Amino acid sequence: MAALPALSLGLAGPAIAQQAGQADLALVLAADCSGSVREEHYVLQQRGYADAFSHPKVVDAILSGLHGAVAVCYFQWSGPSLHNLLLPWTLLKSRADVLAFGAALGKVPRSIFGGGTAPGEAIDFGSALLEADRLPFRATRRVIDVSGDGRNNRGQPPALARDRAVARGITINGLPILHMEPDIDSYYEQNIIGGTGAFIMPARDYASFAEAIRRKLILEIAARPQTGGPQTSGPQTSLHG
Repeated sequence: MAALPALSLGLAGPAIAQQAGQADLALVLAADCSGSVREEHYVLQQRGYADAFSHPKVVDAILSGLHGAVAVCYFQWSGPSLHNLLLPWTLLKSRADVLAFGAALGKVPRSIFGGGTAPGEAIDFGSALLEADRLPFRATRRVIDVSGDGRNNRGQPPALARDRAVARGITINGLPILHMEPDIDSYYEQNIIGGTGAFIMPARDYASFAEAIRRKLILEIAARPQTGGPQTSGPQTSLHG
């Protein structure tokens, strides 16, 4: 990752991060890089992430929590064994931190170019990142944010991984992209999301990704909507832009 100089601002190792303390939220960003994601779609996706983390409302949401900080990391996924953590855990506790992380997201190279679609294994990978020995911060809430444009076609049923994560106190939210499968939002509601306050924020297409991820981040950081307790299956909350 030498091509991403922004990482030198604090996206590095646990030895530094462990000194940073408490976060309101530990957020795993899980980005689909399966074969259905064409290169132009990937560029729009990364631009959307970068734009979201530079938006004043996202910055304000991050800095206005009880601890004024959010821990975040980013990985790409496709098939059952294809997961690449490209931006490790970092604590965003200032405007400069947030903007630096957004800039780094915008420059992340694509590392996976196919291999099927296995959101269940992506959930498992994200859950492992939220374990105490991998998460170098104390976090009040733990969330996995899964984006994707297709159904599971490899590996385990994703609902099994979702239920395991929810049983450990993790929430999974979804950002289904509807450009290939117009009903993929219903699939995400039934099979992907779960946990306290879980919701989906559909994007009509990759051109709409930036607005969807911005709105989604604000809701996740602000811990809205709330459903009153952990859930493990069935439709929960759908928020359409």
